[in-house]
Amino acid sequence: MAERPVHELIKELSQVLVQLSDKVIGNLFNALHAVKHQDEQSARQIRIVDSEIDVAEINLEERCLAFLALQQPVARDLRTIVTIIKINDHLERIGDLAVHLIERIAEITPEMLELLEFDNMGIQAGEMVKQSIAAFVAADRFLAGRIGVMDELIDAIHRKVFNRVALLMKNPDSDSNELIAALSISRYIERIADHASRIANDVIFLVTGEIVRHSEWSYENLIDFSRK
Repeated sequence: MAERPVHELIKELSQVLVQLSDKVIGNLFNALHAVKHQDEQSARQIRIVDSEIDVAEINLEERCLAFLALQQPVARDLRTIVTIIKINDHLERIGDLAVHLIERIAEITPEMLELLEFDNMGIQAGEMVKQSIAAFVAADRFLAGRIGVMDELIDAIHRKVFNRVALLMKNPDSDSNELIAALSISRYIERIADHASRIANDVIFLVTGEIVRHSEWSYENLIDFSRK
């Protein structure tokens, strides 16, 4: 490993991360499709791919740790490897959440899914993941900054779902198990969006060295951010 130039090793690890993200994003959209169409037959394949994601995540982390031990990088190189390790972890968690989604298929009806607009919410969260990885590839801090605003929109949808479910639960004829499943699905999608936002924050750290993990995003500070 030490015989190869450091920049080549970092490029290779970055490429492995992007390949992993492709698999995670593909499996996520497959899970969203399965939930929308109540396709329980797809669940087995989605779980198989998630197992592959788990293995790939561990392998990439081990390679990054070996790089740190052998190369002892500093400055931008160190930030890059730390960012890869952190994004790698977020991708694995997104993969797990995709599996959680399909576990709820049998507990919710198509009518409830449509009522609560989960299709739109899920697609937006998936796009957030795609855009956060695109920001990493391009080292684009402005694109990464936009993800935080998108996360606010997902949070707003999640709050709307919670309020609607709370209202439905007041109906004595409501199916409480289905409504609990609906809340779980909304929470899973909201968490996927959170991980996409954290990936974006990691990209900002990579590009600027600034830690923005606890920053509050809004349309106003996005405009301020773009002017920096």
